[in-house]
Amino acid sequence: MENKTLYISLVLGMALLTGCRFFREMPHFNENNIPPKPDYSNINYWAAFPGIEDPADKIPGTDSLTNDTSGAVDVFFLHPTSHNKQWRKLTWNASLQNNRINKKTDRGTIQFQASAFNKNTRVFAPRYRQVHINGYFTDKQSDAKKAFDVAYSDVKAAFEYYLKNENKGRPIVIAAHSQGSTHSMRLLREFFDGKPLQNSLVAAYLPGMIVRGEEFKNIPPCRDPQQTGCFVSWRTFKKGTDFNDVPNLPVTNPITWTLDTIYAPKEMNAPSLLRDFKKLYPTLTDAQVKGSILWVTKPKFPWSFIYVWNNFHIADINFYYFSIQNNMENRIKSYSRQINPELK
Repeated sequence: MENKTLYISLVLGMALLTGCRFFREMPHFNENNIPPKPDYSNINYWAAFPGIEDPADKIPGTDSLTNDTSGAVDVFFLHPTSHNKQWRKLTWNASLQNNRINKKTDRGTIQFQASAFNKNTRVFAPRYRQVHINGYFTDKQSDAKKAFDVAYSDVKAAFEYYLKNENKGRPIVIAAHSQGSTHSMRLLREFFDGKPLQNSLVAAYLPGMIVRGEEFKNIPPCRDPQQTGCFVSWRTFKKGTDFNDVPNLPVTNPITWTLDTIYAPKEMNAPSLLRDFKKLYPTLTDAQVKGSILWVTKPKFPWSFIYVWNNFHIADINFYYFSIQNNMENRIKSYSRQINPELK
């Protein structure tokens, strides 16, 4: 009964985020209502941090945790939107003292997404005053920009704290999803693109958002599974979904890690995750780049028949969880060989 409830929760959650359009209108942005700034020297403002047991340390299918204090590479992970309630007073930016949102972030995206990047790495995931989901759909664009600027100011402050106190010259993976990818693009432009720090970039994983080929001047899209100093991005939809073509939009196939349109069957995919972190799904999903989006055959799992929408945004990472983990490991090895050609 518990697993049934979990699957129904997953399906309804996916419906809420990807299929429904009942977004309430946001109030005008009021600077007097901005929640207090975080202090990133305080560990409470981090959802994941090396040396502290947190959901990003978990290993799917086991009760084990990673030892994230000895990894060779750092991962800076920016979580997607968990500030999405529609039936209470709407606020543009989430308060970092909101325990409900923090728990939702930790039990959801930190555990099910950030943990995909924990193999032989140290994972840093700041809490930030994220923008309400309605910020992506409102007509109040000037208000939305102010709210996104508030959220990014936290991301920037967290990254600057990390660079000053924790990085110590280590290679970096930037990883994110959805709203996290929105802020990651800005972070990459400001700190990496054509800057000395670009030499430390292993790769950037930016699923869930449109990332155009010209987004960066010096950071190209990854064209093969071994390339470093590049970015990958995809948006997952049911096979057959129509799409609006976006010019110069490189879409990554997260099974083959190329930009071509060759079909990758589910047998090529590494195991996936859904709602139960202890249960792995081998050969759950396939993948094929189709124009501006990634097509996937609708996977079969308990209660999947309830999900009738075409958008699998919430599962951009979960469908390809271990494929992502394996690919990051390959890129780290490739990066290490470039730094030290004697490594095999």
